[in-house]
Amino acid sequence: MKKKVILSKQAVSRRRPKDYSVIFRAFKALAIMSTKIFGLCMVAVSISVFFIYLYQYLITSPYVRLEEVRISGVDEKTKRELIEISNLDSELCLLTIDLTDIKRKMEEHPWIKRVELEKSFPNLLLVRAEKENPYAILVLDSLYYLNREGLPFKEITYNDNKDFPVITGISPKSSRRDHYLKLAVEILSAFEMEKGAWSKEELSELHFEDGEKVSLYSISMPLVLKMGCSEFDEKKIELKKILGHLKETGRIEMVKAIDLNYTKGAVVSFRDAG
Repeated sequence: MKKKVILSKQAVSRRRPKDYSVIFRAFKALAIMSTKIFGLCMVAVSISVFFIYLYQYLITSPYVRLEEVRISGVDEKTKRELIEISNLDSELCLLTIDLTDIKRKMEEHPWIKRVELEKSFPNLLLVRAEKENPYAILVLDSLYYLNREGLPFKEITYNDNKDFPVITGISPKSSRRDHYLKLAVEILSAFEMEKGAWSKEELSELHFEDGEKVSLYSISMPLVLKMGCSEFDEKKIELKKILGHLKETGRIEMVKAIDLNYTKGAVVSFRDAG
């Protein structure tokens, strides 16, 4: 009886065989997943290769080659110069032209204020240019054109037009140079709508001295007009009254200077009688 019990216990403690089906299924799932990932990678690589091939084809294709640069806003001479400094030619592919780089190069031209560029496929590059317009001449270490924003934009050469008011007395090293230039434009603008000797067209020089003291000179009236840098409209009204009175009294030719830098009225200086 004891022998049967011992055998029975031995039967119970016998190890069961391992179940490898779980491991097999895990490897199978991993293999399937790897195959799918590999397949997706191959598809991605194929698509990339296709687009690389397509891109290479397009950039060498004559169908998107630059054939025309159409520039508006400037004269023919400036158009040729813009094309030259931008290195634009018919060998370029319109697809690969860097508009940011072209814009930078074109706006380095002294007569160009800004440009806008647009690609018009398959073969056209559109350029809308805005040209700088001189408003005055600035005297620093050399002569420069000044625009309406008070910005110097071009050094004046021998053949350039010099028929503009000249701004003098501003130091190139002054920390307030930009402020004075904007102030000069503001003063000139105040005389833009005037007629006669003190119109902007007749002003020959605007001279800064001792900070913001400004003297104006006219081509057709040999006297100095001294102004501050504010209340231009009120000072112009006062100037007209003074000039009218001087003409009526026949003393306009004797005037040396008119100083409007006073709160009430003005000071008129006369030349010596001798």
